[in-house]
Amino acid sequence: MEHGAEAYGLWSVVVVNTLIILIFVFSFFRPRTSRDWRTLGAFTAFVLALFSEMYGFPLTIYLLSGWLGSRFPEVNWLSHNSGHILQTVLGWQGDAHVGPLHLISTLLIIGGLFLLASSWKVLLRAQQNNSLAISGPYDKMKHPQYAAFMMIMIGFLIQWPTLPTLVMFPFLVWLYVRLAKREERETLAAFGELYVRYANKRLRFFPRFGVDNEAMGVL
Repeated sequence: MEHGAEAYGLWSVVVVNTLIILIFVFSFFRPRTSRDWRTLGAFTAFVLALFSEMYGFPLTIYLLSGWLGSRFPEVNWLSHNSGHILQTVLGWQGDAHVGPLHLISTLLIIGGLFLLASSWKVLLRAQQNNSLAISGPYDKMKHPQYAAFMMIMIGFLIQWPTLPTLVMFPFLVWLYVRLAKREERETLAAFGELYVRYANKRLRFFPRFGVDNEAMGVL
């Protein structure tokens, strides 16, 4: 584990980590429309801002140094481990990378990537068949792909909250809600009553269990 100022200024690590995440997401998401590219572009900005502070320059710690230093004078805020601000301010000791917050963060990120991958397969098949995507994750919610992006971002925020990403997150949620509503209007125009029966029983970004597509006449 790196400590002190040498834990930052690692811009090559910023680039490599950003590319790794984006390659994984791109392989699962595979944008095709301008809407898809906007979704990926907004997420890219979030990830780049995150890793720029995680390994480049700790802007949040710099801006909050007076407040943090006065309340936690014993903490070396230039330590990379202290950059996990939630764990530090909660007073939890030890390596943040093996702490409960990091575990929750990892589960959300991996779960989001899995949800993104499984959603894309269903959506691609539906687009190829000119049919409604209602199986897999779409059987439980209307927009699992957007939910997946939110899960990943929440996971990163728990692990390494920063002022830029905290400001960006509600904007990105607003963007995904706006895109979801537009998709719903377009899908309603394309599938009519079939989509109405499907959508009335599902939430946008949260799963609803116990819905029977066949009984609803959707299948």
